[in-house]
Parts: sequence; structure tokens; C-alpha cells
Amino acid sequence: MRFHVVTLFPELFGSFLRAGLLGKAIAAGTLSVGFTNPRDFTSDRHRTVDDAPYGGGSGMVMRPGPLVEAMESLPEVPAGGPTYRVLLTPQGKPFRQADAQRLAALPALALVCGRYEGVDERVREHVDEELSLGDFVLLGGEVAAMAVLEATARLVPGVLGNAESAGDESHVAGLLEYPQYTRPQEFRGVAVPEVLRSGDHAAIARWRRREALARTRARRPELFAELELGDEDRALLRELDDEGR
Repeated sequence: MRFHVVTLFPELFGSFLRAGLLGKAIAAGTLSVGFTNPRDFTSDRHRTVDDAPYGGGSGMVMRPGPLVEAMESLPEVPAGGPTYRVLLTPQGKPFRQADAQRLAALPALALVCGRYEGVDERVREHVDEELSLGDFVLLGGEVAAMAVLEATARLVPGVLGNAESAGDESHVAGLLEYPQYTRPQEFRGVAVPEVLRSGDHAAIARWRRREALARTRARRPELFAELELGDEDRALLRELDDEGR
């Protein structure tokens, strides 16, 4: 899969893309990440990409010309047509696991990073989608782009060492992940639940589903409200209710 990042600060991504599984996937050719700087599409000697907002106000706004021309310079996808363009902005739709899964199926993805007080409104006519990490404001879109890139790239076949890892974790099925344990068997007086040491795979699966339901209901009620519960789930919830959980 090909990623392109449109950013004024490509140097921020250096160590991020060299470390861990992302670095290995890039070295192996499973992923590629390119950078395009809007400053390369300016015509003045100061390479100006921002200007004061019309109507007054604090801060500066990114001009539309350099950003749009930077996006238009991106290579077409192998099948033809433009690369899918995502603008990272606090005004965008909250980024969720389902979005990562959808974007991972694309052949090429461009992540467009704003800066300053934001981008000229006319830039929005040239992107396919707007995404946000949440209801807060960053100095620019680069950190958000890293998050979207990593969440998406790890779902590309060949990036994770264990392909099953991506299918059994928080948010994949609308649930938070069940509790995980490893050695030692007991740590500071807290033992690993006996069911996980039983070797009974059906019992383990049932325990994990039960704990995922309990954790989601307690920690993320808004996610829990969206779940489609089957008969087995309702039985597990009744058990939790009887235990006062």
C-alpha cells in the first residue's frame, strides 16, 4: 500500500517510520510512504504558504494554492485515477477502527496535514474525506496523520507478524478487548484467572467474550449501546448482573 503525506514538516516522521513493524514493512516493500511539501508549490522567495484571514482574527490560515497543487501532484493509483485524499482536521469525523479497515483496502492514501489556524475553506473541495482524532486541537495535522497511518498500515496484509492479531482486539467487533495475562502466574498477590490456565478453549472463549462485554459496558457505554446482542451475550450479561458487575 502507498501512503503520501502532505506536510510542511516531513522531518517529524523520520524516526516514526524507521522503528518497529512499520520500519520493517517499509524496508520489505509492503508499504511505501512519500512526502510532499506545499512550500514546493509557492512562487515567492520566502515560500509563503499562509496569510492573514479575511474578516480579521488571530493567527494565520494556510493558503489554498500550495495545498491543492501539492495534492494534485501526487501520483495516480495503479488502476488509474487520483489518490484518495484525507484532510486531518478537528472538524472532521472521528476516526474509528472501521475507518482504518476501510482505508487499508485502498491502494493509495494521501494524508493532508493542516497547520496554523487551519486551512482555507476552499481546500475542502479537493479532498475526499475529513477525519479527526477527537475533540481537541493539535498544533498541526502531523500527529493525527501518524495515528491514522499506523492504525491503517497495521491492517495491510504482511505488516503484522501474526495476521490474527488484528482481528481479536479492541474496537474490531465494537467491543473493548478482554483482559490479557502472561507470565508469571501470580504477580503481587494477583493470580491469572484459572480458566485461562485450564486448556478448555470453549470456556476460555466464553470467559473472554463475557469480560469484553463487561469492560465495554462499564467503560464505553456509548459503544455498548450500539452492539447487536445475541442470546448468548444476553445470558452472559445476566451473569454479570447477578454478580453486581
